[in-house]
Amino acid sequence: MTPRTKWTITLVSIVVVLGAASAVVAVAISNQPTTSTSPPAETFDPALPGPVSPVARPTEIATGLEAPWSILRLESGSTLISERDSGTIVELTADGEQRDVGTVEGVVHDGEGGLLGLATQPGDESAVFVYLTAASDNRIVRIELTGAAGSYALGESSDILTGLEKASNHDGGRIAFGPDGMLYATVGDASNRESSQDLDSLNGKILRMSPTGSAPDDNPFPDSLVYSYGHRNPQGIAWDDNGQLFAAEFGQNTWDEFNRIDAGGNYGWPEVEGIADGDEFIDPLLQWATDDASPSGLAYVRGTFFMASLKGERIWAIYTDDEGGAGTFAWFEGEYGRIRDVTAGPDGTLWFLTNNTDGRGSPAADDDRLIQSSLGELVEG
Repeated sequence: MTPRTKWTITLVSIVVVLGAASAVVAVAISNQPTTSTSPPAETFDPALPGPVSPVARPTEIATGLEAPWSILRLESGSTLISERDSGTIVELTADGEQRDVGTVEGVVHDGEGGLLGLATQPGDESAVFVYLTAASDNRIVRIELTGAAGSYALGESSDILTGLEKASNHDGGRIAFGPDGMLYATVGDASNRESSQDLDSLNGKILRMSPTGSAPDDNPFPDSLVYSYGHRNPQGIAWDDNGQLFAAEFGQNTWDEFNRIDAGGNYGWPEVEGIADGDEFIDPLLQWATDDASPSGLAYVRGTFFMASLKGERIWAIYTDDEGGAGTFAWFEGEYGRIRDVTAGPDGTLWFLTNNTDGRGSPAADDDRLIQSSLGELVEG
């Protein structure tokens, strides 16, 4: 499968209104990533349909975070943020108060491991699901969330999935409930490359499970949590309006990837990295040089994918079409340092999380930060 051979060039424009004047930036659905700095002004209406693009100067809504990893917005108006190294979950209330909810028991930070992804089951915020590194493994745990917005606390916990191989790198760690109500998890190869092609191993995979950790009957491999395989270190997952799953994945030395995830699909690692143009493995829709991406969180907001980039120090906006193609545009390059996670903010905005205090970045005075960007409509030009 080679999606790039199907691409067509489709021009679109980002229109940014500045007083009576307009600035127009051309974007193409092509295989060449494009970069821009922040636009100088804003046209913002959360009711506008997508696709969209950042507009105006972003604003800080939380500061002083320590090695933050995952953003989880709650229906109560509060937001939970995981801090990888300390194992702490921080609450940001709707009025901007920051407080510690509690420290997750059993978290052991080692390299890239620690307290990683957060998720809640749709319609049920009585518990938070966490992906964490423990003394002997990576695991997914369900923790009761007691209290209310502004006074949340952590209650009793129960294991959902244990025994995932851990390492000081390639731990994966993103979890999210899909539109089908199932819990998905990205699991890295834990530096054991062969595990990615081994269907008896849960490492180097994207997993799909019930909220209690059992294998759904309609999973592609009988009695297995494996949904797709041949992954190196995926850390971002998101679904489009059609319920199609996509993932962002760290490459080795050459190519990072943006993949359309098919049930049972083999994405090639470690046999191939990036586009192979063969029939044995599924090729990525997009690939980047590792200096330009090192992708982590992925979000689908108003018809647009937004991908956080660590080494690339930017957010990639990704636009997909009905023909299996995808195009990109990069925002905020070098302005905020490493970016770990992205998610939909309130009123049609985009939230993103910097990650400069994890030992690999260059922290600014207020790092790490949660930042909000307004989004304007992307229109055909």
